[in-house]
Amino acid sequence: MHPRVLEVTERLVARSRATRERYLAMIQAAASEGPQRGKLQCANFAHGVAGCGGGDKQRLRLMDAANVAIVSAYNDMLSAHQPYEHYPEQIKQALREIGSVGQFAGGVPAMCDGVTQGEPGMELGIASREVIAMSTAVALSHNMFDAALCLGICDKIVPGLLMGALRFGHLPTLFVPGGPMATGLSNKEKADVRQRYAEGKASRDELLEAEMKAYHSPGTCTFYGTANTNQMLMEVMGLHLPGSSFVNPSTPLRDALTIEAARQVTRLTRQSGQFMPLGELVDERVLINSIVALHATGGSTNHTLHMPAIAQAAGIHLTWQDMADLSEVVPTLAHVYPNGKADINHFQAAGGVAFLVRELLDAGLLHEDVNTVVGRGLRRYTQEPFLEDGQLVWREGASKSLDENILRPVARPFSPEGGLRLMDGNLGRGVMKVSAVDPEHQMVEAPARVFHDQQELADAFKAGELERDMVAVMRFQGPRSNGMPELHKMTPYLGVLQDRGFKVALVTDGRMSGASGKIPAAIHVCPEAYDGGPLARVRDGDIIRVDGRAGTLRILLDPDEFAAREPARGDLDAGVGCGRELFAFMRMAFSSAEQGASAFTSSLESLK
Repeated sequence: MHPRVLEVTERLVARSRATRERYLAMIQAAASEGPQRGKLQCANFAHGVAGCGGGDKQRLRLMDAANVAIVSAYNDMLSAHQPYEHYPEQIKQALREIGSVGQFAGGVPAMCDGVTQGEPGMELGIASREVIAMSTAVALSHNMFDAALCLGICDKIVPGLLMGALRFGHLPTLFVPGGPMATGLSNKEKADVRQRYAEGKASRDELLEAEMKAYHSPGTCTFYGTANTNQMLMEVMGLHLPGSSFVNPSTPLRDALTIEAARQVTRLTRQSGQFMPLGELVDERVLINSIVALHATGGSTNHTLHMPAIAQAAGIHLTWQDMADLSEVVPTLAHVYPNGKADINHFQAAGGVAFLVRELLDAGLLHEDVNTVVGRGLRRYTQEPFLEDGQLVWREGASKSLDENILRPVARPFSPEGGLRLMDGNLGRGVMKVSAVDPEHQMVEAPARVFHDQQELADAFKAGELERDMVAVMRFQGPRSNGMPELHKMTPYLGVLQDRGFKVALVTDGRMSGASGKIPAAIHVCPEAYDGGPLARVRDGDIIRVDGRAGTLRILLDPDEFAAREPARGDLDAGVGCGRELFAFMRMAFSSAEQGASAFTSSLESLK
């Protein structure tokens, strides 16, 4: 093992020892020697099976049958989740064929960030993750189940499902993906049209045509944003079947993988003799593996929020410093848009997860001796699924990349380090995704222009007020202020300014997420402005240095003068309309971005 990976793992174990022991004791107390439904009162049990068909009802009376909870994020607003419409019946039938039962335990909400981008609904994004976690807990609360299948793909949905499932960590749990849509208009062409539209050089009709050619069918959007990063991490964490993340929807192989997922989760139950509960599977080494994969692929910055929150749900205290220290030694092996021109289908064709895992294992950057949903050892994830005479089989994946413009071996990386930089200085702490930013743009020192919402920046651009070197400070966008929406609306404008030769950077307590692009952006800055953080004292014209190479974020001003300034206040009337007022109580409970922007932090701290 690489010494840095071992060092970070060991300190994570030491830091988390007390809370992890409490967590494991909790899930062990929740487990029982047999199915929990066998201990229910007769009336309770009768309620739990009243809606079942006669055959399923009889099987559930026999404690040697496994009852699998199906928790789904299906809706047909999300292209990625539309294929889930028929999964429950497919899963139930597969379970019946092996003498087990599937019950649809509950649905969880699933908003599409692509639809809400730049709209008031985007302010519900992080809150929706917490609601999904709670909805998952409600679904699993009936004590009827021996295992669970979680159906979810996109941005807050997989983290929310996993956070909720981990609170029922005594249950074996397997995540079932749906796969990406086929390649449409290239992400580069789509981005070019967006930028031309921002400059007034493309019509709205041209923009709409490009967007609909890019997002054109059921399946995950093909760029390497948060949704596809989720899928990558679930597979490297051993929570998917090997090679299942990026198989396209509505194909025979996709169907075979869904059926096998149903069968495999029953093999992890107590009835099977291979008991592997989720809470024991997701340990410190598995979490370290997820961060290594995140860096090696230049994945979504949203996971600097999600992974600490997921870890905390398992009694583990993962920090930004852990993530940054790993980034220094993990090479970047993938270039998928926005870090490159290829999409996730091209990545899969070039060798995909199987090649990536083999390279990282052989370089000592991943823990091999971990539990997965297919048994002990991550080496199984160097295999890929195939259909052979209609039967699902696994074979060894590609031993070399089929396109080194997309996927490279450790011996020839795109960069010797990962894609994440911890930013620190007198303006607070944040993160920057440097893998998408050309080296010559990673350091900007320029006057600040302060904004409180994205429309202000768009209006200033259209008025010609931003034709200069500038650090855009977008504040009051943190979790407690307005729920921490993604801030993509201004990306084309900042991109145009950079292309015109100006030095441009962004500093914000908000999010840019998996589509963070070519502009150096120090994001997730905390303490956030709403809590009186340093960004609240920045004024137009202040000189700010954003240095992604050194990881520094500073205002170049006399410290006493800066400290004496009265902090600005956000819009006290914000957060009303589009249902946002319903989440005010949750915003007040949110932790800092560095702690995962989670409403559950204080309650989970009770595990200490």
